Amino acid sequence: EPGPGLPFLPGCAIKDPTKTSFHRPQTLDFKNGYAFSRLPREGVGGETLFENHLSQDELDDLCTKGATLTYGQVKRSAPSRFTPAFVAYDKKVLKFDAYFQEEVPISAEEHYRIRQVGIYYYLEDDSMCIIEPKVKNSGLLQGKLMKRHRVPKNEQGDYYHWKDLNLGINLTIYGRTYRLVNCDCFTKVFLESQGIVVNPPEELVSDPYTEQRRTPVQKRIVPAGPDPFRQFLTYDTKVLRFYAIWDDTNCAFGDHHPCVIHYFLADDTVEVREVHKRNDGRDPFPVLMRRQRLPKIFVDKNKNFPSCVLEITDHEVQEWYSPRDFGIGKTVTLLGRTFLIYDCDKFTQDFYREKYGITDFQPVDVNKKPLEKTPQVIPPYNGFGIPEDSLQNCLSLFPKPPRKDIIKMLENNLKVLRYQVALESPVPEDKNRLFILSYFLSDDTISIYEPPVKNSGITGGKYLKRTKVTKPGSTPENPIYYEPSDFTIGSTIEVFGHRFVIIDADEYVLNYLERNSESFPAATVQSIRDHFLPRKVVVETTSSGIPKKDLDDLIVEVQKELKLQQPFNTRQFHEAFHHFDKEGSGFLDKTRFLNICDRFNVPSSTILLKKLIDYCSCDDDRVNYRDFLLAFPS
Repeated sequence: EPGPGLPFLPGCAIKDPTKTSFHRPQTLDFKNGYAFSRLPREGVGGETLFENHLSQDELDDLCTKGATLTYGQVKRSAPSRFTPAFVAYDKKVLKFDAYFQEEVPISAEEHYRIRQVGIYYYLEDDSMCIIEPKVKNSGLLQGKLMKRHRVPKNEQGDYYHWKDLNLGINLTIYGRTYRLVNCDCFTKVFLESQGIVVNPPEELVSDPYTEQRRTPVQKRIVPAGPDPFRQFLTYDTKVLRFYAIWDDTNCAFGDHHPCVIHYFLADDTVEVREVHKRNDGRDPFPVLMRRQRLPKIFVDKNKNFPSCVLEITDHEVQEWYSPRDFGIGKTVTLLGRTFLIYDCDKFTQDFYREKYGITDFQPVDVNKKPLEKTPQVIPPYNGFGIPEDSLQNCLSLFPKPPRKDIIKMLENNLKVLRYQVALESPVPEDKNRLFILSYFLSDDTISIYEPPVKNSGITGGKYLKRTKVTKPGSTPENPIYYEPSDFTIGSTIEVFGHRFVIIDADEYVLNYLERNSESFPAATVQSIRDHFLPRKVVVETTSSGIPKKDLDDLIVEVQKELKLQQPFNTRQFHEAFHHFDKEGSGFLDKTRFLNICDRFNVPSSTILLKKLIDYCSCDDDRVNYRDFLLAFPS
């Protein structure tokens, strides 16, 4: 415990060495099952307390309790709601316009400087900050001169309050004196609402050196006599700009290069820059010709005297390029390169209008005109391959095969129309030559095959590989190819100078034409149908008298009997019948039929063979040798 009259500070407290207990007394208790608090009977450590049965709250009420009326105690009015300062003055700032004077000891042009600032006072926490507006190219560190904080007022530890601020006063902060000259509307209304009389505003003082810099500089009076620096002082930083085109198409890989020509009026030098575009394929160097004086006309030199000029001087040049040599529509040659000037900027136009009186500055159109498309001339067909395939060599450097009709190929895959054709030739050896012409429906190609015949002196095999065949009279530009409608019995097909006559067709041809009769001319279908009509009559006649099963059984019996006879060449037997059947009808007269059988020692007098010949015979004394040959497989 501190002694009497001493503050409770370290060094002023007196300890009681006899005191060993420092526990607090019990103030909580239970009565009739309810918890309640009571006044302590003893102090800390068991010290004796004076008896006082009233609590501190009750004592305070007795002190503040006034006189009561007869009808009871007067009702107190509700206390006003408390609002903290940081809520009441949130975002409320007092703003003052001020300035301060700063000495400039190291400048001969100014001795002091006036700097205008803004002082901000934040009502929520009585903090202040000072901000100086930034001036471009001032060379000073401007912006926030003093960060926001509570500013000390004196050495006693007091802080500046808004009651200390007013217009027309000097405010010293950290050794710098600010003169408050004006404030905004909110600041004035707030100060007057608090009973402060706001002084009249003052005029904000400007910096004299800044005002001096803003005044226009008087032009220097140029003396009448010659001045070597007159041109430089008059035309410094003034440049004529021309837009030109450098035509380099005469050289290999040349092109039109857009350029900008700069003519510097200060020293009559010329610079040429090439305008680059994105992905133009050229090196992006900035300057095509460096800045230099360019000679226009050289002095005539003595041809007999050798010269080596490393640097051109006025002695070698008779005339240099000047502004009068440049203009829209003019062509200038600079260091061996020819430039066409087609436009200039506005400053250049004003310069020529004032000095030379030129008023026509119409730009020259230098846009490339679209090239006339030369029609492609297709050379004549040379006879190699099909015209469509040969045409691809004229359309592309890397020819591609002509497109095929995939749908047609899928629909007509493995569909082939076969015809028997005879060669029409004045050569006697070619009269009996027979060929098989195959027409492929998938791609309209034709192949010709010659069946080999022994001892004929002609090697059979592939006569024409699979290819498209044009009709006679069609042009290479508009070829017309053979179609199935062109193949009729007895028609002539010309294949690359060779003429073939169709004498027979496969039964599949007739079936295909009848199924798709709407796609073919009626004459073509009728021609094939008339060719197969005699065969159908014979077949119907034979099948009406003999059941097919009996005919098959008879053929089996004949084959068993022939196995007992002397064997012979059945292939030559078949070829003999086909040889004598010139028309290819499948029928021979009975006399010739029996002569062929005797020639190959076929026992035609046996009962089974007589019966088979009778079955294959017709009413007009003709024999269907094709049914007869079923008993003699080759």
